[in-house]
Amino acid sequence: MSGGARSQVRRVRDFAELLATPFVGGVNALCWERTQPGDFAEVIAQLGPGEGIVPLDDERIRALDLTPAGRLAAETMLVDQQLLRTHDLAPSLNCVYDCVRGPDAGTVPTDVTSFHVDSAPVEVDTWLCTYHGAGSEGLANEDAWLKVDLPATRAALLNEYGGADDAGFAEFLQEHSYDSHYAPQPGAQPYAFGRFALWRIATRWPGSPVPPCIHRAPANRPGEPRLLLIS
Repeated sequence: MSGGARSQVRRVRDFAELLATPFVGGVNALCWERTQPGDFAEVIAQLGPGEGIVPLDDERIRALDLTPAGRLAAETMLVDQQLLRTHDLAPSLNCVYDCVRGPDAGTVPTDVTSFHVDSAPVEVDTWLCTYHGAGSEGLANEDAWLKVDLPATRAALLNEYGGADDAGFAEFLQEHSYDSHYAPQPGAQPYAFGRFALWRIATRWPGSPVPPCIHRAPANRPGEPRLLLIS
């Protein structure tokens, strides 16, 4: 982990600390590292083939025909969701079969495999946990360039916009989420979110005391579905 990443990521000991720790002093990512029992690969196998991102409701998870090891994995994910719901969060468990960048991605691709920040009009955080498959990655803010500030990219977007670099252009960038995506600087080293760790990361909202956490989903790996909790 780079120096910038080390300064903005804080490890916590349990859920209570993860929930209560404020984002201050440049810290914009909190991580509760855990080991989780059970056979999560069996859950994937029982879900069967699929495409895209498939939400998994509690009923479907409970209905799977699983061995004790698979049932333990399933219950682990259900317990995590209930824990977040108890604290007025709205978690979603998904099986991510693929997340492919489309051919019409444009000058600034805005899919989740691009380094980006989450935005909201009010104070809210993003919660993430990968139970199976490749994990998400983070990038220190000091190691990133906002793509719309890169001269060639900005010129291409101005051409797409068809107007001047004014307030209307800024609104255009926001409407298309172009102003939420970043490029790693040369030599930048992303840090891994890992498996089973529950993360709480800062979003971009008016008045936030810290910069938002830059992160991305892993590159698509055909045949390697992910089990992802997000809220």
